Amino acid sequence: MSWLGETSEGKAEWRSALLQRRRELDETTRSVENDALISALVEWARERAIRSVGAYVPVKGEPGSTKLLDGLQEQGCRVLLPVVASDDAPLDWAVYTGRQSLQRARFGLLEPTGERLGPEAIAQAQALLVPALAVDRSGVRLGRGAGYYDRSLPLAAPQAVLIGVVRDDEFVEELPAEPHDVRMTAVVTPKLGVRALPV
Repeated sequence: MSWLGETSEGKAEWRSALLQRRRELDETTRSVENDALISALVEWARERAIRSVGAYVPVKGEPGSTKLLDGLQEQGCRVLLPVVASDDAPLDWAVYTGRQSLQRARFGLLEPTGERLGPEAIAQAQALLVPALAVDRSGVRLGRGAGYYDRSLPLAAPQAVLIGVVRDDEFVEELPAEPHDVRMTAVVTPKLGVRALPV
């Protein structure tokens, strides 16, 4: 899959096609892929003694599940989850304390109910699991277009590993890029596991 043309138009075409693919994915395939992602990420974090992770609660067909958050927590990781504070601000963060601590929020998201730690709390994470519609081989990430992660990722610790979480066919050769895009330093897919990117 590749398109040429203006960046904004190219991104819109990518988003439309990728969202359609996710809508068409059958539940058996989705479940198998999610289990593979969870296994790869929990093992990766264990091997590297990761103790603080920024993550997210998957919604609307995004890869992964709350089982990943539980798996990371069970091996001693402090899991931070994003909270949408306002339309033009970076994401706020709160600690995940279990599925019972999640509540419905704007845009159909699930957010933690605990103490808000502020946008700068992202700097506490050794690794960040970043939702994406696609990631390319140079680390360019395509999100849904709201800009929350574009505003938030520059606040991450310089040494933090930024992992784009995608399905296998969403790890692509090249995506349209803009100067403000923060590049991923790794990608995880069900078949590849966690792979460092040459950023």
